[in-house]
Order: sequence, then C-alpha cells, then structure tokens
Amino acid sequence: MTHDDYPALYQSADESSGAAQSSYLWLVRLQYGLLLAASTVALWFDNSPRVLLAYSFIIFASTALLIFMSVRKPEKDWYGCRALSESIKTTTWRYMMRAEPFKNTSHLREVKNTFAEYLQEILDANGHVRDTISRRPKSGDQITPMMNEVRALTFDERRNFYRVERIDQQRAWYVSKVKLNRRHFVAWIVFCVTVQSSAIILALARASNPEILSIWPMEPLLVAASAAIGWIQIKKFNELASAYSLTAHEIGIIQTRIQDVETDDDFSDFVNEAELAFSREHTQWVARQHE
Repeated sequence: MTHDDYPALYQSADESSGAAQSSYLWLVRLQYGLLLAASTVALWFDNSPRVLLAYSFIIFASTALLIFMSVRKPEKDWYGCRALSESIKTTTWRYMMRAEPFKNTSHLREVKNTFAEYLQEILDANGHVRDTISRRPKSGDQITPMMNEVRALTFDERRNFYRVERIDQQRAWYVSKVKLNRRHFVAWIVFCVTVQSSAIILALARASNPEILSIWPMEPLLVAASAAIGWIQIKKFNELASAYSLTAHEIGIIQTRIQDVETDDDFSDFVNEAELAFSREHTQWVARQHE
C-alpha cells in the first residue's frame, strides 16, 4: 500500500500533519535560537548602545514568538491531523479486510455507504482541523481502486496481504523508531554533557586567571544546554523508545497468531483486535503530547 492508495481524506490529513509538525518544531528551534542569540549579544553589552538595541530586538522577537505559540498552539494542528489520518487508516484496513462493520460482501454498495458514513463521523469528531486539511485538498477517491482490489482478494490472499503490508510494516516501523529515538537521546545527552563541561572548564579557568580571555561565553553555553534539554523533553526520545518497543513486541505477538486464523469471522475479529492495538498506541501518543 502506497500513500496514494489510501482515501483522499487520509492523504490530506497525513500531509497536513507532517507540515504542521515541521512548522511547530521549526518555531521551537527559532525560539531557542533567539534565546541563544540574546545570550551571545549580551557578551558585548559594554561596547556599544547598538548592542543593547539588538539585544532588546531579539528579546522582543522571542517574546512575540512565545505569545504567538501560546495563543495559536500550532502543535494542536499536528496532533489533530495525525489523529484524523490514523483513524482513517485503520478504518481503511478494516474495509479492505472485510472486517466488522464492513463484512457484507453481497451488497458492496451498502458497505461503501457504511465506509462513507464512518469517514464522515471521523471527520466530524476532528472538526477542529477542517481548516488545516482544507489547505491541502486532494481530488482522488475516498474508496480507491486499490482498496477494492484488495477487498476482492480471496481469504488466503487477504490474510497474507494483511500480514505483509500491515503487520510486518507496522512492526518494522516501530522497531526503526525505537532505534532512532535511542540514538537521538544518546546524542543529545552527549551534547548537553559536552556543553556543560565546557562551561565548567571556562568557569574554573576564569577563577584561576580572569585575564586569559576578554569574553567568557559561559552564558551562551548554558542557554545552549538548556535548549537541548528542552528539545529532549519536547521530543520525548527515551519515553517514545520505550513505548514503541513495547508496541513492537505486542505486534510480534499478534503476528504469530495470524496463521491460525482460518475463517472470515475469525479474521474479522483478528483484524479488529490488531487495529485496536495500533490505534491504542496512537491514542496514547496523542495523550502524551498533551501532558
């Protein structure tokens, strides 16, 4: 399954989520950058009134950005669009696998109507992101040809397709995210320790001989370390690595049971259980972002 094989509403929500996430994280980076710039400019306070003006402008810009982010809350668009796209994705897989409530195979029109109703309910439940996704409209179908092709497969073909394209891919995604988050966590911790150690060394050097340097950049170093700590808290590297690891193991357990599913009714229950596991991790992720 590719991105274009999912409903047009999913594509809009998924792209909007990615754009909102990127915008939010860049605003956070800009906030930290302004604070770092202000602490750096402060090193030259005694040299020129222009430095004080530059410092005041930077602090003003940082304050304005803080107010904007507090009022606008751009992270909400990220969370909302991600919740919308993941809900549509799990509903799409239920449709393709003929799982409840999309089991009726003799009246495909009724199943399509049910799917459309579910999409509308999901959209209504996430109405606060309507304006956001409207900026990235898609002209494709809500029920794509690929979705109907997969739905028309035989039981064994659908079961194998679900195992490879859904379960295996989800597990691989979580495992890769575990490794990535752990690497990033270690890298940022090393950066923090290095920067703070540099500040300690400079402080000791200044205590022993204040004339060594004309400018002592300890404050910018501490601001940089604080920004790195804030970034770790925002990204939740270690927490996400642990949560994703548990989910990957849970998916692995689900994966071992799929070959024992031998009837359409059992497969319907299996798919709904698996999709519940996927959506549960996502629900917990959204909740963590609001903590």
